Amino acid sequence: MYNSIMILIVCGATAIGFLFGFILRERLFKNRLTAAENLSTRIVDEAKKEAETIKKEAVIQAKENVLKVKTEFDKESRDRKLELENLEKRIRSKEENLDKRIDQLAQKEANGESREKSLVSREATFGEKQDKLNRMIEEQKQKLEKIAGISSEEAKNYLIQTMESEAKRDVAVMVRKIEEEAKRTADNKSREIIAYAIQRYAGDFVGENTVSVVNLPSDEMKGRIIGREGRNIRAIEAATGIDLIVDDTPEAVVLSSFDPIRREVARISLERLITDGRIHPGRIEDIVKKVRTEVDTIIREIGERTSFDVGVHDIHPEIINLLGSLKYRRSFSQNVLQHSVEVAHLTGMMAAELKMNVKEAKRAGLLHDIGKAIDYEVEGTHAAIGADYARRFGESTKIVQAIATHHDDGRTNTLLGVLVQAADTLSAARPGARREMIETYVKRLEELEAIANSFNGVDKCYAIQAGREIRIMVENEKISDNDTVMLCRDIIKKIEKDLTYPGQIKVTVIRETRVSDFAR
Repeated sequence: MYNSIMILIVCGATAIGFLFGFILRERLFKNRLTAAENLSTRIVDEAKKEAETIKKEAVIQAKENVLKVKTEFDKESRDRKLELENLEKRIRSKEENLDKRIDQLAQKEANGESREKSLVSREATFGEKQDKLNRMIEEQKQKLEKIAGISSEEAKNYLIQTMESEAKRDVAVMVRKIEEEAKRTADNKSREIIAYAIQRYAGDFVGENTVSVVNLPSDEMKGRIIGREGRNIRAIEAATGIDLIVDDTPEAVVLSSFDPIRREVARISLERLITDGRIHPGRIEDIVKKVRTEVDTIIREIGERTSFDVGVHDIHPEIINLLGSLKYRRSFSQNVLQHSVEVAHLTGMMAAELKMNVKEAKRAGLLHDIGKAIDYEVEGTHAAIGADYARRFGESTKIVQAIATHHDDGRTNTLLGVLVQAADTLSAARPGARREMIETYVKRLEELEAIANSFNGVDKCYAIQAGREIRIMVENEKISDNDTVMLCRDIIKKIEKDLTYPGQIKVTVIRETRVSDFAR
């Protein structure tokens, strides 16, 4: 009985559990369905909102594009309208000018007709006067024939005979004078012809020693070298002190200066500028400064190499520099450095034959002309100047005396000095060593620059154009524009007083103001 009740209870509980689970599952399913419906409704609403937003953005973008296109169209229309208005103004102006020209031509034609009528009337009046004058001349001729008793033809013949005889006498006298003058001046004329021939023969040599040619990659580079309104070529000439000649020579310019070191600095600087391509006044000044330093280095290296090749060592650096600078000096067309090397070898050979100190002889021969490196800066003979510098920089007494007396013919000369003197004469006298040089000409140019430098306020001065022109740069703080006029006149007066020169010398005084600052 009890078991039956338990079974019934269990079965009832199971049935109640199934019923409760079924009811719970139905309720969960409804809740899920409701949540799904709510989610789908929310997604649809969000999609509608996003679609509306995209639609509004698209409408706004389309409006902006339309506005932009309209703005561009309006701008283009305005520009086109302005261009058409300008074109219309130009056409109207040309029409007015054309009308004016037509009126002027018409007026000129009217004036021409009136002038032509006036010329015709004047020509008729002149013809009448000419006829009247001819009649008066004929009447006077007839009266003169009656008074003289001979005709005009007879008078002409008599006059011709008289003039012919007088002309013959004058010609005879002139011929005799010419012959006598020719006999007297024959020797002078022959010497003059020979002198002119020698000068023409030496012309190529003078050109080689007073000018340098710089080759250009193309003729277009000439325009860049000249620069706008000539500022580059003026900057080159002012910085180097040479005369830069740009002519019709294809792909080449000429550097002219009596100072070979200036010319060498200008040549190297111009080649650097052409290679670099940047040619303007500031760059020119920088390059010239660098090249001057490099040329000084080259001079020192030449002096060191020459002393090494000759076998002369332990020379003071200052004398080495003087020795190197002799490469750019000439004496009667002979290169002074090559001449010094020849004298050193000749002196050494003669010293070896006489069993003397060969190294000492070579040293004296190599240094005997170092005074020529600075004789244009220091007063005195090159022998005295060279001896003074050799003494100042530690050379021995024998060397100093040999340098000082290598042009001295006195009996007080030492044996070493006699050897140097003999070697100097041999080197200068050998065939082809020397020709007549332009020493006097160079001296005159140096005196010309010295005169300009003697005035206060002069910064730089350069003699150019073969001494026919001197350019003077003044300090703008000390010299005003009005003072430059007076300075130019004073320099001209001093040149006319102190120098003797052919032709005329152009004096150019330049006052330049420069303003420099830094962009920071």
